Amino acid sequence: MSPDATMTTTAIEKPGGPTALRHDPGAVRGPRRRPGRLRTLGLPYLLLLPALVLELLVHLVPMLIGIVMSFKELTQFFIRDWGTAPWAGLDNYAVSVDFHAPVGEALLNSFLTTCLFTLLSVGLCWLIGTAAAVFMQETFRGRGVLRALFLVPYALPVYAAVITWAFMFQRDNGLINHVLHDQLGLTDSPPFWLIGENSFVTLLVVSVWKGWPFAFLIVMAGLQNIPREIYEAAALDGAGVWQQIRRITLPSLRPVNQVLVLVLFLWTFNDFNTPFVLFGRAAPEAADLVSLHIYQSSFQTWNFGTGSAMSVLLLLFLLVVTGVYLTVTSRGRKSADA
Repeated sequence: MSPDATMTTTAIEKPGGPTALRHDPGAVRGPRRRPGRLRTLGLPYLLLLPALVLELLVHLVPMLIGIVMSFKELTQFFIRDWGTAPWAGLDNYAVSVDFHAPVGEALLNSFLTTCLFTLLSVGLCWLIGTAAAVFMQETFRGRGVLRALFLVPYALPVYAAVITWAFMFQRDNGLINHVLHDQLGLTDSPPFWLIGENSFVTLLVVSVWKGWPFAFLIVMAGLQNIPREIYEAAALDGAGVWQQIRRITLPSLRPVNQVLVLVLFLWTFNDFNTPFVLFGRAAPEAADLVSLHIYQSSFQTWNFGTGSAMSVLLLLFLLVVTGVYLTVTSRGRKSADA
């Protein structure tokens, strides 16, 4: 019998004698067990199972196949049955990182262009989004309508928005040149925006336009967690608007900004839809992002082995940058809390 079990006793009165105590074995009670506890614990995992299966099929399996393809000499001759392609080992990686050869040099230029583009786009998205969110904290008439208008670029489908921008940046009949050249007279002749050096500016404008509302939404949500009493106390102490932003707003938004910058970085560095819809399959050299460059290396030269190797190198780069960023930010958070 377990030590937790209890046994009841029953009083029995014998005729002409003292009352005796009789143990009732049927009254033994053990520890209560919760019915269906195992089933309850397994329910969350059962609910997560469809998402895990889809994640496996949509992301992990293609990623593993792409890694295997990067070690094969996969060209158009083996595209029907890519498993029969000869094993290339590290040759595809050697070609991709040989910066003195045409393939490696083109990949390096595309990588540097993507780094500059990502730095400017993420910085401008964060700056505009944060400024708009801080401005929207004040109560004024029409604030709800203005918030909704700010979120329109984020709510629009990417293809519809970028195609509209492509029409606006047309040289002869686009709205941009109509305003800058025909109405304001700021240029001697209508500039080309979708080819040449100006294509980088075009890509940056479209990326910032569709990216800053996300930063605005996240920062605005983070500002809701800052008590208004802190600003009122700072104002009574004589702190101005800029001092309040510097001493209260930005430090309080540090955890939100850490996640926001990382997400914007990953989205912008991997952005394929914007340059593809804006410029087509062949982007200008000034706006040749690495995602579109890998697409061109794979589907225009039909060298899927080299394209897969470039994709794996890009994945490794993003993993390293993400790991370093999370390590640095976590250390900074711990030092700030200490």
